[in-house]
Amino acid sequence: MAYNLLKGKKGIIFGALNDQSIAWKVAERAVEEGAEIVLTNTAVAIRMGTLDELAKKTNAKAVIPADATSVEDLENLFKGAMEALGGQVDFVLHSCAMSVNMRKKRTYDDLDYGFLDKTLDISAISFHKMIQVAKKLDAIAEYGSIVALTYVASHRTFFGYNDMADAKALLESITRSFGYIYGREKHVRVNCISQSPTLTTAGGGIKGFDGMLDFADRMSPLGNASADDCADYCMTLFSDLTKKVTMQTLFHDGGFSNMGMSLRGMTQYNKSFIPENTDEKTGKIIYG
Repeated sequence: MAYNLLKGKKGIIFGALNDQSIAWKVAERAVEEGAEIVLTNTAVAIRMGTLDELAKKTNAKAVIPADATSVEDLENLFKGAMEALGGQVDFVLHSCAMSVNMRKKRTYDDLDYGFLDKTLDISAISFHKMIQVAKKLDAIAEYGSIVALTYVASHRTFFGYNDMADAKALLESITRSFGYIYGREKHVRVNCISQSPTLTTAGGGIKGFDGMLDFADRMSPLGNASADDCADYCMTLFSDLTKKVTMQTLFHDGGFSNMGMSLRGMTQYNKSFIPENTDEKTGKIIYG
């Protein structure tokens, strides 16, 4: 159901790859709510994914390739978006995250620091670059809204989440720091949504993700929030209904972040005593 929450608004959506992506769902919902959008991802992701399909479905004003870690690309993106949309934008979604260490199955106590630099740059520092470029170009309208996606592992230790937890903690710090500056100067809001584990192409690369998904669902009073649920929540943050909400990490996880142990979680725990996660060669327990 649409409520015209974004009627007349214009936005940029980063990171849609395919119809499993949260960013994809956000783009669809934004248009349903009356917005006009520009889509962006890396040139490689656009070739590999199905972004053109989304562009046709949403009647996107443009699809602009951009590497979110490149200041030059971001400058071209915001200039191109303002040209395509006919002025400043009202909202931006940052949905960019990737860990090479996780893809290469490097444990947290055996990180490749070159890979770590890439993780932080893609998953967090790109957010700072994006906001800084937008601010310098005066690309976002007064009381505009910037939203990034994070996860509770920024606050708590989760087995297998690796250096992405560090990246999410940095992302949330940038949200607070830039939220203050941009709010004071331009009344632009900056927030993070801390989403339930969600079955996306990126999420599927996390070690033990199926177990993480099931555990969170059993622990959460309302169950896991889906990608569609997250898109609905984004609409409220893009809208004028949340003009005074900024610098926040907003938990959208069915209550998981405030739980200790649920009955369902304990019941499953008691059923499933299994051997510790061990290295096949050494027999040592793997904690990371």
